[in-house]
Amino acid sequence: MNNVKELYEIWLKGTESDAELHAELESVSGNEDEILDRFYRNLEFGTAGLRGVLGAGTNRMNTFTVGQATQGLADYLNSKGGGSVVIGYDSRIKSDVFAKQSAMILAANGIKVYLYEKIEPTPFVSYAVMRLKCASGIVITASHNPSKYNGYKCYDPRGYQMTEEAAAETYGYIQKTDIFTGIKSMDFAAALEKGLIEYVADEILEEYYALCLRRPLHPEIVANSDVKIIYSPLNGTGNVPVRTVLERAGYKNVKVVKEQELPDGTFPTCPYPNPEIQQVFECALEMTKEFRADLLLATDPDCDRVGTAVLTGDEYKLLSGNDIGALLVNYILSQRKALGTLPEHPVVVKSFVSTKLVDKICEKYGAKLIDVLTGFKYIGEVICNLDAEGRIDDFIMGFEESYGYLIGTHARDKDAVAASLMICEMTAYYKSIGKTLYDVLRELYDEFGYYCNKLLNFTFEGADGMAAMAKIMADAAANPPETIGADKVLRHWNYNTGVCLDTVTGEKEEITLPRSNVLAYALPGGNFVIMRPSGTEPKIKIYITGIGETYEASQAKADEIALAMKAMLGE
Repeated sequence: MNNVKELYEIWLKGTESDAELHAELESVSGNEDEILDRFYRNLEFGTAGLRGVLGAGTNRMNTFTVGQATQGLADYLNSKGGGSVVIGYDSRIKSDVFAKQSAMILAANGIKVYLYEKIEPTPFVSYAVMRLKCASGIVITASHNPSKYNGYKCYDPRGYQMTEEAAAETYGYIQKTDIFTGIKSMDFAAALEKGLIEYVADEILEEYYALCLRRPLHPEIVANSDVKIIYSPLNGTGNVPVRTVLERAGYKNVKVVKEQELPDGTFPTCPYPNPEIQQVFECALEMTKEFRADLLLATDPDCDRVGTAVLTGDEYKLLSGNDIGALLVNYILSQRKALGTLPEHPVVVKSFVSTKLVDKICEKYGAKLIDVLTGFKYIGEVICNLDAEGRIDDFIMGFEESYGYLIGTHARDKDAVAASLMICEMTAYYKSIGKTLYDVLRELYDEFGYYCNKLLNFTFEGADGMAAMAKIMADAAANPPETIGADKVLRHWNYNTGVCLDTVTGEKEEITLPRSNVLAYALPGGNFVIMRPSGTEPKIKIYITGIGETYEASQAKADEIALAMKAMLGE
């Protein structure tokens, strides 16, 4: 606690130039718990950059922690020969402030900046990094976190988020930077005049739209479709881009949720602006009383994830990220085969925690399925490897169960603009033959078996929570369970050590994926459990696959495993 108190006093003096942060620190004087929460750790810079609660302290997102990160990035880039950086930002509180600040710091370090003049989706930065041949990119966003959060993530020159090696090296430079005296900056107007900061040209946006609009497989069906759509950008960046591509594609019956249309970092009607959560659709569902839409769409604040609900009979069913991922893979593979445009060696990529139903679909159409660790950068790496082999056109799509999809190779990150366009086309196509997306999903289960995917989130706030989270993962790694519920664990994987153990034969195999703090357990009947800490939130996530001969049986199995895992974590 002494070190924390010293940090508090240093920050109290160091923030005298920032009235807001200084007043916040003064307001918690003498409150040991509040001071501890702000200073018990530094926000760690990793492959997902920084993410944290807005406020004063080393464990907060503020102009000082953002400034230190940007100076560290500048030093890292200059050690590699410099280059340029593109910066984008979303509608969150202080996103514009942090973006402009980062631009001024980079400019002061001699690094050219391409700055988006207004809020834009995260994948637009991924595209611009490649298009403008930048050394890196920055997006100011906390994705789907509550409004009290913001974040700062950096991109590799190849358009995906920084690799572990680059992030670690950048973090080294960040740690060497004095947070109050070691940050260079220059006047924004002067940087613009000198050409060190330049706004991203409108033609880059138009190119992006054109690339998205090359993806539809049945434009004639879209043009003649009466499919009705309600769309919500959840007060984020998707409002203009998603509506633009839908309008240009020919959708005539699109309505927008007015309460969630305009940018607003407080997210007044959806405190958790996460399209995985049913609550974000409440305003859209209210609209369906007057406008009976076939499809409800919601994109998260930085528009890299999209959630859906579909009208089935008299009710709307929320589809999971696994559901939509399987539907998209099946739709694109089946339709491209029918159209004769499927490559000879098609490739689909998904995170290894995503549904195994896709394995069966890929097998049917002769597509190679590549499983990667969670983190879309790993999908981006596969695309780059295919490109290096002259096979980039073999890439069909990539996805993660957390509602992130990439259709096409125009970006190296998940893209809810292009994904929204393809989901709408799927809806229009299946409606033209008398089916809903839910009908098709049930057909896939009838054909390939019933897979129930369940996600459990265990939250650990504050210093004590972080310690508890680390202990749970360490204990589980050191003492693998022999059973989960009534089921014997047949195999378990420790991605930190890179070892998979067959508990029946005692044989060990090397895990070929990169080292990661992930544990996995195979159970009889193909049932499966994966356990990992979140890279962006204070959570342990548990992914469960329950398989059964009927939909109900798969649900029951997943529920049974979930109860056992809750008991294992002490709930």
